[in-house]
Amino acid sequence: MDYQINGKRMVVDVLGSGAPLLLVHGLGGTANSWAPVVAAFAGKMQLIVPDLPGAGRSASDPAVSIESLAADLLALLDALCIDSAHVAGHSMGTVVCQHLAALAPTRVRDLVLLGPLAEAPEAARPALRARADAALQDGMDPIAEVLCERALAPVTRERQPLVTGFVRELIQRQRAADYAAHCRALAAGVRADPAQIRCRSLLIAGHEDATSPPASVAALAASLPQATHLELADCGHWTMLEQAAPVVAAMREFYTA
Repeated sequence: MDYQINGKRMVVDVLGSGAPLLLVHGLGGTANSWAPVVAAFAGKMQLIVPDLPGAGRSASDPAVSIESLAADLLALLDALCIDSAHVAGHSMGTVVCQHLAALAPTRVRDLVLLGPLAEAPEAARPALRARADAALQDGMDPIAEVLCERALAPVTRERQPLVTGFVRELIQRQRAADYAAHCRALAAGVRADPAQIRCRSLLIAGHEDATSPPASVAALAASLPQATHLELADCGHWTMLEQAAPVVAAMREFYTA
């Protein structure tokens, strides 16, 4: 469905009934990134799965920032008359989710963070800005090839060609200007104040994730209240696609605890 959120058209899949679960994709992703989670929880929870402004089917937002995305998600909960929701994010979406939890603590029941980041590391910020320039100059195909090589675990590329093809397709179909804007938003973003985050959280990361390496995920978990940290073998950065079954199992256990 289409929603007007803070003056922008946002396309949102709303599925099922029950306790609300907001699923927030990452850089280069769309709502379809959550397909394994949606399949597992559609009959058990109300799933709210947006294409973030500037991604997928949603309208562009040239002024996009981490803070604006968090404000858009809060406005989306308002538009859906949802007082509070379980919230899960992937990659850049985990930064947005932490900002949402800090912005409106009473609206976020808990956090599940996949391939989590507190913020882009300083060393990665120039590379993100360079990637934005490359998208504008050369389009998305070269970026898709590089990211499939670097962001997926070797065993994923060897044994799960459908995952590799899906990730390539997700990235190739992004609009270059909007993808560049998201890269710059992540490069400019700062971490949410962990002191403002009150809910419990589950952090799930791949052992072979170079974007969210295990040591940085452990440090983020240590900074959050009531945080549990799970590390998955043979997994890179696209956590819920590379290791769908363990991710779904961990989320089920977390929501029933």
